[in-house]
Amino acid sequence: MNKGKLYLIPTILSEDSQEAVLPITITNHIKEINVFIVENLRTARRYIKKIYREKDIDNTTFYSYGKHDTLSLEEDFLPHILNGENVAILSEAGLPCVADPGSKVVEYAHDFQIEVIPLVGPSSILLALMASGMSGQNFAFTGYLPIDKKERNRTIKNLESVAKKSGQTQIFMETPYRNHQLLDTLKAQCNNKTKLCIAANITSSNEFIQTKTIEEWKYTKVDIHKQPTIFLLS
Repeated sequence: MNKGKLYLIPTILSEDSQEAVLPITITNHIKEINVFIVENLRTARRYIKKIYREKDIDNTTFYSYGKHDTLSLEEDFLPHILNGENVAILSEAGLPCVADPGSKVVEYAHDFQIEVIPLVGPSSILLALMASGMSGQNFAFTGYLPIDKKERNRTIKNLESVAKKSGQTQIFMETPYRNHQLLDTLKAQCNNKTKLCIAANITSSNEFIQTKTIEEWKYTKVDIHKQPTIFLLS
């Protein structure tokens, strides 16, 4: 029997944007695949029913791989693949394995020569980069900055230095309820001439993407509290 394949299925970034950002192939694969590895069971089930209403959720197998879950790749994942079943990793928002869990599953799949198929979908990181006006030829995604104040300040200074010396766009994010604290820190720590792009609520009706110098941001009011936001420095 042929081995199954591992599909990496993107999800939407904002409510009711699926028609604008997801190709029909996503619906087709959700229709056909009956084994899903997901971050959150409740939201994954809701998302699947939104994309394909006729899906029989009760006869669909879900494995959770959130922060507090233990997924046995040997016992929960591999038997389905060896039995010829396709398996999908479903992201909570955006692309699986990009600022989201899943890479360990993909690494395991490669170890067993299992075909891995990434599907097209929205990435807040890449969409923000595209719209920032900053270098898309040389960039780095840092993820979340340190919570400790001194360490965070030091990291920001280092990112700014790398951006200036190499021309490499520095991309990072924050837990949404701490967005304003991060913005205040950036305004305090960075040079006035440094450019900062703030990209919030990407693909939603209230999408906000603006690039300004730090000096300009000091005189600009922006409400990004509890809004999913990507920050870019150049």
